[in-house]
Amino acid sequence: MTRSELIEKIAAKNPNLTIKDIENIVEVIFASVIEAMAKGDRVEFRGFGSFCVHTREKRAAKNPRTGERLLIDARKIPHFKAGKQLYDMLNQ
Repeated sequence: MTRSELIEKIAAKNPNLTIKDIENIVEVIFASVIEAMAKGDRVEFRGFGSFCVHTREKRAAKNPRTGERLLIDARKIPHFKAGKQLYDMLNQ
């Protein structure tokens, strides 16, 4: 589902809201999630899942084309874990 599809679904269930209002609400939600994760906080939507930040340690790698050894710096990556309700719905 894309952002525009999400906005359309919300608009269909809430005809009293304008598309512009819905776009602003969705933007605020996404911006809040991104801001919280950038600070290292965990974001949880009960029944859906949680987002958190994991840290990958610095590691050695090899360029498959040239065989050259590289050092990859430590980095932070987003991680999603499905909630129990979502997990159960997917595995019925």
